[in-house]
Amino acid sequence: MDRGERNAEPGRVVLRPAGEIDMATAGDFEATLTEALHRPGVREVVVDLADVRFLDSSAVRVLVHGVSVGRERAVTLRVTGPQPGVARVLRITGVGTLLGLADSDSDAGRPVARGWRGLD
Repeated sequence: MDRGERNAEPGRVVLRPAGEIDMATAGDFEATLTEALHRPGVREVVVDLADVRFLDSSAVRVLVHGVSVGRERAVTLRVTGPQPGVARVLRITGVGTLLGLADSDSDAGRPVARGWRGLD
């Protein structure tokens, strides 16, 4: 997982991980996210997932834990720009809305087929 970061405006940090976030890279991702959430004066941390092509349950765990840490510190954590496969993982695991993604029945403007439990 490559990582990029930029400060968009005072009180806001944008993290831009790239590649894959899985068991091998989740520790680095968690350390970076935790550090951003603990910075003095930070009110919002945005994780831009546009360059992440894969994430697994360890990445989902890091993001959910980040929301919890953020709430304790009055910092909003949200994700933006996930690729369709990443968005699907967030939707299937039920954490998309927790992370600030719209609860939508479409991916990239296309209707999503509703199969068993609405997960298809």
